[in-house]
Amino acid sequence: MKHDDNCEVTCVDEEKVSRVKDSISNQNTMAVVQIFKALSDDTRIKIAYALSREEELCVCDVANIVGCTTATASHHLRLLRNQGLAKYRKEGKLVFYALDDDHVKQLIEIAFAHQREARTIG
Repeated sequence: MKHDDNCEVTCVDEEKVSRVKDSISNQNTMAVVQIFKALSDDTRIKIAYALSREEELCVCDVANIVGCTTATASHHLRLLRNQGLAKYRKEGKLVFYALDDDHVKQLIEIAFAHQREARTIG
């Protein structure tokens, strides 16, 4: 089987390549990798999605939504917080979590919108 998704000749646009390489080297790509690693877990992406739908949720609500124990939910929320994706506040004996900012919310919303669109196209 022949694949036609590859260049048949080598032709490099040095200006574009240089511009993008400079941009990549100036970015902290490992920090971005860590964000996507944190979101690549099924439970954590469900938690992030839940937090994108509600302004904030307590740990008990998160556990109930994703179907896990509060200890498990707390562990995953802590990881999201340590990666700068979520924040928390304590109110008495309850702990409430929210996404850290609108960028994180947009990232989650765009990923789910893309998935919905890809599913309807495919």
